[in-house]
Amino acid sequence: MPTRTSAPARSVALAFGKVLREHRERAALSQEKLAAAAELDRTFIGMLERGERQPTLESLFKIAAALKVTPATLVARTAAEL
Repeated sequence: MPTRTSAPARSVALAFGKVLREHRERAALSQEKLAAAAELDRTFIGMLERGERQPTLESLFKIAAALKVTPATLVARTAAEL
């Protein structure tokens, strides 16, 4: 289950959200289409992109598969944003 972010984790959540949005837009997917492909709720994708939530490991793998990238790519890009 995804968790709400604490203050220290907020910067990681915001960085991940930025990376997620960039990859989603590059793939020409709406939040709805990404959510459907990843079998997640659209509102959850929106919360991730705004840095309001963080993905579970399972969600990260589903999102990466839907975006046709590796989970490591998303994590590395997030780390580079910090």
